[in-house]
Amino acid sequence: MVQGKEVEKFVLPQERKSKNADGKTPLAIFNEEHREVAAYETQWMIGMATSCTVAASLIATVAFAAAITVPGGNNNNGFPIFSSEKAFLLFATADALALLSSITTVLSFLSIFTSRYSVNDFLYALPNRLIIGLISLFLSVTSLMVAFGSTMFLVAAQRNSLILVPIIALACVPVALFAYLQLPPLLNMIKSTYGPSIFD
Repeated sequence: MVQGKEVEKFVLPQERKSKNADGKTPLAIFNEEHREVAAYETQWMIGMATSCTVAASLIATVAFAAAITVPGGNNNNGFPIFSSEKAFLLFATADALALLSSITTVLSFLSIFTSRYSVNDFLYALPNRLIIGLISLFLSVTSLMVAFGSTMFLVAAQRNSLILVPIIALACVPVALFAYLQLPPLLNMIKSTYGPSIFD
């Protein structure tokens, strides 16, 4: 899809609108010949948006539940028991960030579902939405793991601090796995969307 617009830069302006014997412009011919590629890209984009929307919805659900059931409970006045602890502030901040970034992810991927999937959408609109969605999904996963780690610290630090090290280390595994699996395609997408043209 992008190649058609890139090749168009090398064609003289008057030639871009000229038509062949069948009455078709060069861009119309390109789009017609690459219809299968467009269909594949559309299905890939819908599949990616579906998977990420489900993941972000689950994170939003967990983050919201964690926000209303704070670690350690509360006094009968509704004030959290651990509210004076620094780890509680970290928990509250990370949980709020997880909730907000997961909602951003859902909205970003919902906008992909409602796209028209025209050739021009594949140039910037859809890649931008996908980039925003993946970055905010990574942020929500990371924030959720930080909230989990701070909760473990609040609850278990007074009893046995040695158990915290493996638990918090294991909390880093989902973040590292997400970065390992999603960062290379994300960086390629950023490079192809915002980087120099392949014809430069």
